[in-house]
Amino acid sequence: VTISVGGEIGEVGKDNSTVEELTEYIEGFREIVGSDFTGVSKVSVQTGTTHGGIPLADGTIASVAIDFDTLRDLSEVARDKFGMAGAVQHGASTLPDDLFHRFPAVETAEIHLATGFQNIIMDHESFPGSLVDEMKAYADAELADERKDGETDIQFFYKTRKKAWGPFKRQVWDLPEATRADLAGALEAKFVFLINQLQAQNTRDSVLKHVIQKPVEIEPPVLGAAAR
Repeated sequence: VTISVGGEIGEVGKDNSTVEELTEYIEGFREIVGSDFTGVSKVSVQTGTTHGGIPLADGTIASVAIDFDTLRDLSEVARDKFGMAGAVQHGASTLPDDLFHRFPAVETAEIHLATGFQNIIMDHESFPGSLVDEMKAYADAELADERKDGETDIQFFYKTRKKAWGPFKRQVWDLPEATRADLAGALEAKFVFLINQLQAQNTRDSVLKHVIQKPVEIEPPVLGAAAR
């Protein structure tokens, strides 16, 4: 199995990354690792975002300014000088919809969108309010040490609710079929929008040309084994 490994420079939410920083990172990495390893295929950079966005006291997400010029320059250096796929934009899932078409324009290699999909599910009118309340209670009890001074309950739960999926996995999987269909429909609409905005449509042939698919054999779990 071939695994694509990415690196990261700077810190999300802090100062924007620079070409000099990228160059020092990759050259230093290759000096340490040596030529026997393929190395990283991409590098996550900071261009003005934060993971999941910045929630305000009322639950809305603060506006951010994305430095697309920096993203373009970093991707160009990553590809032309170091032979990588390019720069990765993370913390982008909560950006306004009218910005996504700009990422392919500056040849962004990858974009991280998980928080937005989480929000679609948990904020959907079909997602049970009682389950959200249970998740909030879990966060209050188990994640209280992550609460920052001055944070509202809305801000605290927005930042921590990603950690509530695991403990409530069974309840989510057991949601009624109609509820799951509603959530799936909302996700599908977002997927279609993003695929088109990021110009990833009609790329199946290109993927199959460059990505060699090999079957991975795994030993499936035996039902009831844990109980025995």
